[in-house]
Amino acid sequence: MAEAADFQGTTPSPARRWLRRTGVLAAAVPLLAGAALPAAMPAHARPETAPQADADKGVVDVSLNTLTPTAPGEDDTLTVRGTVTNNSKRTITDGTVDLMVGSVLRTRSALDAADRRGQYIQGVDGERVGGKYVQDIAELPPGLTQDFSISVPVKDLDLDSEGVYQLGVALTGLPSAQSYEQVLGIERTFLPWQPGESDAKTKTAFLWPLVSATHLTAETGSDEQQTRVFEDDALVEEIGPGGRLQQMLALGSSLDVTWVVDPDLLASVAAMASGYRVKDGDGTVPGKNRAVASQWLGDLQKAVQGKTVVALPFADPDLAALAHKGKHVAGSLGHLKNATDVASVTVESTLNVKPVTDFAWPADGAIDPSVVDVATSAGADTVITRSDSLRETGGLPYTPSAPRPIGGGTTAVVADARLSTVFQGDLTRAGTATHAVQEFLAQSLMITLQDPGEPRSVVVAPQRMPTASQAQSMAAVLHTLQDGRWTDIQDLPAAAKAKPDPGATTRVPSGGEYPKRLRKQELNVQAFQQIQRIQSELGSFKVILAEPDRVVTPFGRAIDRAMSTSWRGRAGEASDFRDGVESHLADLMRSVQLIDKSDAQLSGRSAIIPVTVKNTLVQGVDDLVLRLTSSKPTRLKIGDEAYAEQPVKVAAQRSQTLKFDTNANANGIVDVEAQLFTRDGTPYGDPVRFQVHVNELTPTVMLVIAGGLLLLVLAGFRMYQQRKRAVARQAAEEAQRDGDAPGATDTGGGTDGTAGTDAVPGGATTADGVSPATTGAADPVQPSDPTPDTAAESADPSGTGERVDR
Repeated sequence: MAEAADFQGTTPSPARRWLRRTGVLAAAVPLLAGAALPAAMPAHARPETAPQADADKGVVDVSLNTLTPTAPGEDDTLTVRGTVTNNSKRTITDGTVDLMVGSVLRTRSALDAADRRGQYIQGVDGERVGGKYVQDIAELPPGLTQDFSISVPVKDLDLDSEGVYQLGVALTGLPSAQSYEQVLGIERTFLPWQPGESDAKTKTAFLWPLVSATHLTAETGSDEQQTRVFEDDALVEEIGPGGRLQQMLALGSSLDVTWVVDPDLLASVAAMASGYRVKDGDGTVPGKNRAVASQWLGDLQKAVQGKTVVALPFADPDLAALAHKGKHVAGSLGHLKNATDVASVTVESTLNVKPVTDFAWPADGAIDPSVVDVATSAGADTVITRSDSLRETGGLPYTPSAPRPIGGGTTAVVADARLSTVFQGDLTRAGTATHAVQEFLAQSLMITLQDPGEPRSVVVAPQRMPTASQAQSMAAVLHTLQDGRWTDIQDLPAAAKAKPDPGATTRVPSGGEYPKRLRKQELNVQAFQQIQRIQSELGSFKVILAEPDRVVTPFGRAIDRAMSTSWRGRAGEASDFRDGVESHLADLMRSVQLIDKSDAQLSGRSAIIPVTVKNTLVQGVDDLVLRLTSSKPTRLKIGDEAYAEQPVKVAAQRSQTLKFDTNANANGIVDVEAQLFTRDGTPYGDPVRFQVHVNELTPTVMLVIAGGLLLLVLAGFRMYQQRKRAVARQAAEEAQRDGDAPGATDTGGGTDGTAGTDAVPGGATTADGVSPATTGAADPVQPSDPTPDTAAESADPSGTGERVDR
């Protein structure tokens, strides 16, 4: 936006053009004279100047919103549209919006100077076009804005030779408190004028980057497809309708550009297209934008067919951070080679094109020797830098071609800094975007006109993640360049193979010359230490898995993402990402662990101690060893040694119990430790510690215990026999009582009247046929008589060695 001028200038109003022009010129003379006097001169000693309309600068804000065509031809009509806004507290009357064409600019530094100019300067800002090519504004109250549109045939602009002209749009008006008109505001831009094709065209390679921040986590589902988990659903905002990446794709598909892609972006969109989940609190929810991802990926596949695709290493690692900080942590540089190898496979499988992987692109194209060494360590032989890093020192009067041999077989492709940075900043305002387009075209034409007889090759490397508005401005520029009046479009590999300019510098700036602003944005050493710790833990984990790729692939890519250039300026978010990766890996590793044991009691010389390994993973584990160690092997041995080991193999979501033989030599308490190890001897997981209380028993004590047990058995047997005899006696008594009861039948007489055998209780008889009731007994036994305490004495002689009591 232009600032208000001092009270200078004239108005081109048709009715009073000559009088106004004369009056303003007269007023301008003392004003310019006063401006040249020392500032320390007292106000009363200075010559009188025209009164100021407003104490503040920027009385009117002029915005030039569109200029079409951006690079007009001889038969074109130039149309300028925009707005004027009254920033003062006074109403502006009798205003006129007019075009002003300055003289042709001859150098790129002259373009820079004109772009920095603030206030209107009579003579320097050129002549008014005037005539009918103005727009009158009768009244513009404070704070209000009014549109303007001016169209003028190019032939009426009186453009002389080809080149770049300064074009201004000025508002001349009469503030209500003043009696004469003045230039109250001006906006400047550039008008490239190349009516026909130039003899020697500049070849231009324009990089079109498809790069995004990290969205995928290291987490995956337990299903066969390993459904990917996203930190959020923000990526859909970029690839969806109107999103940044959707605009980049839609615009780039009709342009002749070199696609520069981060394979991580392709992998992320492909994961969305195949079904994904999004973190939601402590859990996840299904993603809802598969169709959007599929559409974007399909459109990209069509857009890049037959085009040059340059693949960055996976996740676009920060080469400068690796060179300055990562090199102090062993193993960090090894990640770059892996990321480079994965890049080609990812792009080819996703887009069905073979990418170019020979290029390395440090952040902002800034390099030093260490950055070059790291950039080329993974196989790249060409480094994309920028002319504000590899500065010209030879005083060349023109812009040299992009490729420079910098030693060791490495080529530096030097992107033009002015062309590459012109689209930075907020281009959502139409006036800012229009100025960026015109500045780019002017710089591009100026490169061609610097040395028309010597064709050159230039490269444009814009910021990695242009906004949608920035992409639209870039596309507008390319549409103009593609008409081929002063430039030919080529791809990046062709630009890298162009003939180097012998006068161009090839000195790589030293480490001390690397921009401090960029160093502050890099990952610190602690970040790389954490990354390497994650890598080490992953190495210990994968060796025990039956299907290691299910873990190695997602975590390997997550480690690549942890080193991404996109973390620059986002240290807190980068730390959170690394913590999340490390925490998730630790959770998985804890899925294979020993079950805690309580203290054990060991009585005797030997016993078995069981230890259980639990696996809650969805795949089996193998190649683990469980070691059980005694702290006091003289008291308690595991097997025959101080420790013993057993191999561990546990199926998915199962447990395995391993049993260890132990031998005790003395009483007491022994600390025992169970620890898992990988096959290379690395401890895995936390150990389980418990105590064994040993109580050893001597042989004598064992005999006493055995004797006591025998006595208990004999006592029990005796009690059993006594109970059995008591039951038999009771049964006999009951039977005898039943035989003496009234109405019993005498079966002693025979049928022939002779004496027979007497019946005895229970039907028993004596051996000689005599009833016990009639032998040695005068009275019969009654049912009520008590049972004798002793049996009847026998009259038979005692046997040999048998003692008989009388």
